[in-house]
Amino acid sequence: MINLEKKSSISLTKQVPGLNNVRAGLSWDSMKINGKEADADVSIFMLNDDSKIPNEGFFVFYNNLKSVDGAVTHNGDARTGDADGDDESVNITLSKISPEISYILLAVSIHNSNEGFNFGNTKNATIRIYNQDNGQQICEYKLMEEHPEADSIIIGSFFRGEQGEWKFEAMVNSFNGGLQACLDVYS
Repeated sequence: MINLEKKSSISLTKQVPGLNNVRAGLSWDSMKINGKEADADVSIFMLNDDSKIPNEGFFVFYNNLKSVDGAVTHNGDARTGDADGDDESVNITLSKISPEISYILLAVSIHNSNEGFNFGNTKNATIRIYNQDNGQQICEYKLMEEHPEADSIIIGSFFRGEQGEWKFEAMVNSFNGGLQACLDVYS
């Protein structure tokens, strides 16, 4: 298993020859505020070469659990974080990804940010990439810095490399304004 640092990437298809079925698991730790925990949600932005979502069928989230091409499936909304394991996960079948899609961004947004939650008090946001066929973890990226001004972050990106190779990059793009702030950039 490879531990990634921010802005580092790996070739998934070179790391695991024949890889087709990928699971991205995301987790976070939240402190309690007034007896409540952050309700963080995972969303997936499937982008074309212009870094835009071609149509709403390529935006996968808790109200649209499957991409129009059938390549990305959101495994459902979890209401609270869990310190052990993945809080929410996404399955990706690389061979099904539409040829018009060049990037797949994974975002975590805090649904109840109006209650004082942000990525300063929602800590240890982590993304793990697995070979779904055998459950083996390929890589992991743990967000180390705090983002108290942000209620949404893009934490990772799948992208096409040379000759159809798929890579994964650990990243942090932070936003204030919830999921809508991310949508405004990519739609």
